[in-house]
Amino acid sequence: MDSNTTTSTDVLATLLRQRYSCRAFRPDPVGREVIREIVADATHAPSWCNTQPWQLIVTDGEETERLRKALYRSAETDLVDAPDLPFPAAYEGAYRDRRRECGRQLYESIGVPKHDRAASHRQLLENFALFGAPHVAVLTTDRSLGVYGAVDCGLFVQSFLLAAGSRGVATVPQAAMASQAPFLREWFDIPQDRLILLGISFGYPDEEHAANGFRTARVSADEVITWAGDRR
Repeated sequence: MDSNTTTSTDVLATLLRQRYSCRAFRPDPVGREVIREIVADATHAPSWCNTQPWQLIVTDGEETERLRKALYRSAETDLVDAPDLPFPAAYEGAYRDRRRECGRQLYESIGVPKHDRAASHRQLLENFALFGAPHVAVLTTDRSLGVYGAVDCGLFVQSFLLAAGSRGVATVPQAAMASQAPFLREWFDIPQDRLILLGISFGYPDEEHAANGFRTARVSADEVITWAGDRR
């Protein structure tokens, strides 16, 4: 293995391990050319038969502020789950435990007491204030491609997050925004043949904010892998 390969491996490993969901941003905008570079890199994600089903609506400047205020007001008034694709029916076992631990870390970091439902609800609503980010990208896929179009878009999302991170741009992918699909469809005039999958709020991180002061754990590779020969 030559030194260039080693360096590339180290860079990728660092980006993967340092990426986190940013929940507080500085107001400084990301330049449009930088955003174009991030998206251009992300388009190299693989997709079934090279269909590339992803499309993004990206806000900046006053458009972000208009959306932030209207989306927050809508969610504050009538917070209902109405995603184009159904959310998980339940979180059970290890999934429930990981979800709870993530929530516990977040609430402890920002000083929300356990069982303080009012404070936890206020934090939930921060999703719809875009955590103060200067930009959001709303991701859609072609409805006719079904679940596999959504899977392809998942690869695009990961590529977007890493491409942004390589440029010092922080991100938070938000399924919460998909819960407001009817609002987003009307706001952006998204046609019915496009499924709204999620939003990605992004910008430069507020590194001093308590919400950015924790990191979630990952299971080991051995907990993920089942070696086929060992099953015999």
